[in-house]
Amino acid sequence: MKEAMIYEKLEGRDVRCHLCSHNCLIKNHQSGICAVRENRDGVLYSLVYGKIISFNIDPIEKKPLFHFLPESTSLSIATVGCNFRCKHCQNYEISQYPRERKVSIPGTDTTPEAIVNAAIQNNCRSISYTYTEPTIFFEFAYDCAVLAHEKGIKNVFVSNGYTGKEAVRLIAPFLDANNIDLKGSDKFYREICGARLDPVKETIRLMKELGVWVEVTTLIIPELNDSEKDLTDMAEFISSVDPAMPWHVTQFYPTYKLLDKPHTPVSKLRQAREIGFKAGLKFVYEGNVPGEGGENTYCPSCKEVLIKRSGYSISSNLIRDSRCPKCNAFLEGIWTQ
Repeated sequence: MKEAMIYEKLEGRDVRCHLCSHNCLIKNHQSGICAVRENRDGVLYSLVYGKIISFNIDPIEKKPLFHFLPESTSLSIATVGCNFRCKHCQNYEISQYPRERKVSIPGTDTTPEAIVNAAIQNNCRSISYTYTEPTIFFEFAYDCAVLAHEKGIKNVFVSNGYTGKEAVRLIAPFLDANNIDLKGSDKFYREICGARLDPVKETIRLMKELGVWVEVTTLIIPELNDSEKDLTDMAEFISSVDPAMPWHVTQFYPTYKLLDKPHTPVSKLRQAREIGFKAGLKFVYEGNVPGEGGENTYCPSCKEVLIKRSGYSISSNLIRDSRCPKCNAFLEGIWTQ
């Protein structure tokens, strides 16, 4: 165990955790909503520090990040636990593990030094804190990120965006990119995820303000967040923060507790993409439908195909010095180390 960061001690032996936007009041011998931060006699501990449950080398496109070091690989790690309870979580076996099984925390004990060395040895240009919500293993992610930064390795969060403001400001100097879910309306967040919408919007704004490269993903679930109003509201919000912020509209497949919902029709992804462009976004991508053409990067000025993708693979990349070779238009992103 490791003493947690970003919490306050209250009267008696209560504590309040400020790591994420739930701001949990945690009684003695209890844990927060994430189920991996526990109060022991007035001291809050992370139960997952260094306990890695997933360890893989992924293409950066899988995060998905399309404007960040394309064709590179990222060492991807996670612990168990999450501060959301999404009914459609594809990684529910590890994200909900502590809450549903209520047994000792699983994982392979490791150190930040071992993680960074593994990234270097495997020629990974970044480390991604992903699969579950990285905020809940913030202490370990932070220590890894600081060390990786010193070694010239980039750091990436794949996040639900519920990170508290203090934690955002703490990690931002060492965080190079963040793919943040924008899941739907406030009603969707309350009923499907056990959270609220506004803190996610605040995180997207603050990450952008602090210089982190941000891309946004929306998993479109039929009948829950696929109305024209829902899609327009999300697209207009992203555009208000930065019209060049890429938006990934992704196909849903039935999983976990939403087995009764159908997969998302490609036509709905096309509609969402058009709504994004109408809202002023320069880059909108269709996800989970390889070969349909919606994964390609087009020049927003002359419409030339600049990056051709199929799934996580790139067949051609014409971007040079962040510009379109045909019309010299600038393309926002982090294209080289």
